[in-house]
Amino acid sequence: MSTNNLQSCKRKKFLHGHGRQSSSIDNLGLDILVYEILIRLPAKGVGRSKCVCKEWLSVLSTRHFAMMHCRHISTSYNQKFIAIDSRLCSVFPLSCEDSGPLLNSRILLPFEAPWNKVNILTSFEGLLCVCFRNTGKLVIWNPLTRAFKEVSSSNSHDLYKPKSDAIGLYVDKTDDYKLLHIKRRRGRMWVYVYSSMFDSWHKITFANKLRCWRGKPIWSNGTFCKGVLYFLVNCFIENKGVMLFGFDVESERFRLKTFPRFPHAYYDGNLVVVHKELHVFVTHGLPNWTVDLWRMEGESWVKLWVFPRIQPPIILSCSITHITSTSRFLVVSNDGVANEIDTTKKGVDCFLPLVRFHGLQGAIYTETLSSPDFYFD
Repeated sequence: MSTNNLQSCKRKKFLHGHGRQSSSIDNLGLDILVYEILIRLPAKGVGRSKCVCKEWLSVLSTRHFAMMHCRHISTSYNQKFIAIDSRLCSVFPLSCEDSGPLLNSRILLPFEAPWNKVNILTSFEGLLCVCFRNTGKLVIWNPLTRAFKEVSSSNSHDLYKPKSDAIGLYVDKTDDYKLLHIKRRRGRMWVYVYSSMFDSWHKITFANKLRCWRGKPIWSNGTFCKGVLYFLVNCFIENKGVMLFGFDVESERFRLKTFPRFPHAYYDGNLVVVHKELHVFVTHGLPNWTVDLWRMEGESWVKLWVFPRIQPPIILSCSITHITSTSRFLVVSNDGVANEIDTTKKGVDCFLPLVRFHGLQGAIYTETLSSPDFYFD
């Protein structure tokens, strides 16, 4: 059976029992409506569509539709920046097509925790992984739907330790959202994977005796792309530079990947997915910083863009995140200052101040209907 026929069978099976059973014409109409129109709406538009009738409410409230919708929406027009500056978080739309000021909305943190102890570790498909610094507990949270789930722990699995551990969110082929936790204790490392489907952890075995796992390397949080969860590891303390590791989510094995090399004494990178392809911003050179944009093609890297030289502290201690197109990016410094990078302009004119985020904790995410709880429909 071909892929298209298989998808068609899945659609018919999905719609059966979630709508009218009067005729095949009605089912065909609902099929087209769901998979050609409603699935392309922004997440908030889907929420309003649920009020049309009971049939739409039934179809649009399923986990299957939420996952399909998440794969189809255009991230360019649904991305937000959330800044935790109080119990009421500020949410800013990030659309470079809008030349006016960014108007923020406010949402209340749904979980009981001091707002100044909340760290956003990573985001994936509309879900944020949040850590409470005072307790080490982990929470998966959808800011749009307000749904959240506290990740379970066990006696054999310690809680998250800031500045030591690393986290990665991803989804496997069964649509099970999973959380990978790299734990570092006393020069050794352990890796655990949490399944939202089974609400349980299991341990990953790997070559812990390799030198690259020892010492005190600085691990980034994970970036998921095409079935692999990528981590940048800064090993300059041990004179190894920056290394890139990929965690294959099906085989659950780590593999060392290639990474662009530079002759400079120090360089660093920020991974980001642009149009479903893995990219990296590499910052290098002193005293003036140079930023290059690279794209992974197979097992090699291709340089796409070289930004103008930037005087610190604009780019120093910043994270760079793609927001709309290959010509527009966002730089958010550690103290909450945001600048838009417009690669169509030259020199310092390509850096445009956007807004002052008063919160020191923030993240960019895409508004989706994804649920942190596997059994939600």
